[in-house]
Amino acid sequence: MPIGILQHLARESALIKSDTIQRTLEAIRTHLEMDVAYVSEFVGNFSVMRQVDAPGLEELVKPGDANSLDDVYCRHILEGRLPELMPDTSQIPFAAAMPITAMIGSHVSVPLRRPDGETYGMFCCFSSKPKPSLNERDLNITRAFASLAAEQIGRDLESTRERDEKIARIRSAIDAEAFSPVLQPIVDLYSNQTMGYECLTRFAALPVRTPDLWFNEAAEVGLGTELELAALRAALKSFAHLPEDVTLSLNAAPETLLHEGFPAIFAGWPMNRVVLEVTEHAEAADYDALRVALKPMRAKGLKLAVDDAGAGYASLHHILKLEPDMIKLDMSLTRDVHTDPAKRSLAAALLLFARQTGSEIVAEGIETAEELEVLKALGISKGQGYLLGHPVPLEEAVASLKSARAAPYIFS
Repeated sequence: MPIGILQHLARESALIKSDTIQRTLEAIRTHLEMDVAYVSEFVGNFSVMRQVDAPGLEELVKPGDANSLDDVYCRHILEGRLPELMPDTSQIPFAAAMPITAMIGSHVSVPLRRPDGETYGMFCCFSSKPKPSLNERDLNITRAFASLAAEQIGRDLESTRERDEKIARIRSAIDAEAFSPVLQPIVDLYSNQTMGYECLTRFAALPVRTPDLWFNEAAEVGLGTELELAALRAALKSFAHLPEDVTLSLNAAPETLLHEGFPAIFAGWPMNRVVLEVTEHAEAADYDALRVALKPMRAKGLKLAVDDAGAGYASLHHILKLEPDMIKLDMSLTRDVHTDPAKRSLAAALLLFARQTGSEIVAEGIETAEELEVLKALGISKGQGYLLGHPVPLEEAVASLKSARAAPYIFS
């Protein structure tokens, strides 16, 4: 069998595994009192069984089995040399001359059409013995069941097409490195000095959309970790252009932190200037594994932050389980903190918790002078937000830092 066909069979083998189709096959086989019912797909010159109902015959007839269209009835039915309904295959001269008829005594088969009208494959039932009672009514019932199966196949094909498009889009962005870091300053609220930057990702690829949609789509098709690792590699290159006392905060999901290739991306970069923000908005599956994976890196100076504290239970659970060096107050807690006593109380409670556990608080999403003053009055010393600085490309961040510091620093 040609390599291309084999690759197609392997890629598509999971396409049609629908409970709806399986129930349809069981229903028609039971109704017609036949041995086997199956859905096939035409792949090149082969008929491939995609889904099968054959109680007691599973080893003989199973999904993935492929036969040349020259050796089975399918093509001959489509081209009119054989009828769709054959109660006794031995009585049909053309069928009787085919070797496969030695194993098939009765056969009912109708074509399955794709949404565009092209033939997908066949919806078939057969038995090893003739079944003279099969009639036109049985054929019409088979056609009705086949129509239901074709509708489901159409939905599955569309879903597969969309998934393939997403994979190609994400893969293209990764291969072309169609993304770049932007840096938002993290500021000492009392001195107004930039202490570090949170490194965010912006995409240059089409379609134009927010970064979260790119990362969500990548995760949906199993490429989330690969895209995050690629974005982290690009972000780490920023260190080459920043002063030695400036930190970089990088975002990563727990799955990325547990990837075997994760520690290697930091080779050659100053670990003691990295702040790693855990971005998962649900509880991590294995906190023990996370602690073990991060321990060697934290021993080298890496600092761990929990993002979006105060936004929900998951972030608080991260704090308790991971014992971070930094707790970042979610912007939903920062926004209007000057007018909302409940938010001020929660921020104060988190600050007290941080002090008692040796963590540091960073307030995110500071947008007004009033919010800033209240946060400072609470004792929060670091923050970020549009009031303090927008995310900007690396060159612009370096130029701004250069002008704000007495010692010049030149971007190169």
